Amino acid sequence: PWMPPRDEGAGVIITRYVEFAFSYRELISSGGFGDRRSQMLDAFAVLLVELHLLGCFWGDCSLSNVLYRYDAGAIEAVMIDAETVELHEQLTAGQREHDLEIMIMNVAGGMADIAAEAGLDLDDADLSLGEDIAERYAQLWDELMHDEVIKSEERFKIRDRVSRLNDLGFDVEDYRLVPVADGNRIRMRVTIGGRSFHSNKLRELTRIQASENQARQILSDLQYYEAHHAADRPSLKAIAAIQWRVGVFEPLLERIRRESPSSDPIQGYCDFLHHRYLMSVTAGRDIGSELAFEDWLSLGRPGYDATQPRPGAADA
Repeated sequence: PWMPPRDEGAGVIITRYVEFAFSYRELISSGGFGDRRSQMLDAFAVLLVELHLLGCFWGDCSLSNVLYRYDAGAIEAVMIDAETVELHEQLTAGQREHDLEIMIMNVAGGMADIAAEAGLDLDDADLSLGEDIAERYAQLWDELMHDEVIKSEERFKIRDRVSRLNDLGFDVEDYRLVPVADGNRIRMRVTIGGRSFHSNKLRELTRIQASENQARQILSDLQYYEAHHAADRPSLKAIAAIQWRVGVFEPLLERIRRESPSSDPIQGYCDFLHHRYLMSVTAGRDIGSELAFEDWLSLGRPGYDATQPRPGAADA
């Protein structure tokens, strides 16, 4: 994703408008921030991990240098200020730690400013927000980067490890198996790609562009459709994907656009899928899309409730 520093075009910055995004002040000032806090921490930590995997030292990571977007039942963080960025082949542990220290300090300052503007005592400011982000960063980094040692007869764990990383949204570009000295075990070392596993898969199957968690939910809807229309004929799945897009996805997306022209239609589709899932759970049976869609509209197009656990593929 980065151009070599010495390339002719490397000094050119191409910007784009971040649609359907909001600032941290909008998120924090909303009545439900307590429920969204955990999602904000995850989004910030994931963004830092992605940048560090790319060899990007931010140097000025702060709340005001990030925008947020709803991403199905989660929140996505987007870097919007890269003036202080340094690009390296690979970041050292010291560089990553320094970036985290800057983030912790800047985030604490941002939370202190918000408390002051609200007339709150400094003790009431969420000054530990940055430290909580750093803790989640460390957990995710360890999950991505640690070497896994497995017994020679347990090679099925190789697939398990790749699946876990894919579930987190990360592509596995490559992995190496290195024998351990005792000869009975092997060490698995993975090379992590970007966090675009589900979005890439959705684009390859349907040419639909969506963020990572949105893509995961939409893929589950496609799989639900395939199970009913191509379960016995795997060769028909490619055709089923086209039929689903033309006959299900695009008509509903157009109706969502008409109902709310200023909102993100892809997020609206994910909200609808979640509503259909909840209706099906309550009824104890599958609820059809048309009935669920009309009910969703009548209730004012409810989104994900941050206090509820997020279902995975069961959202289909």
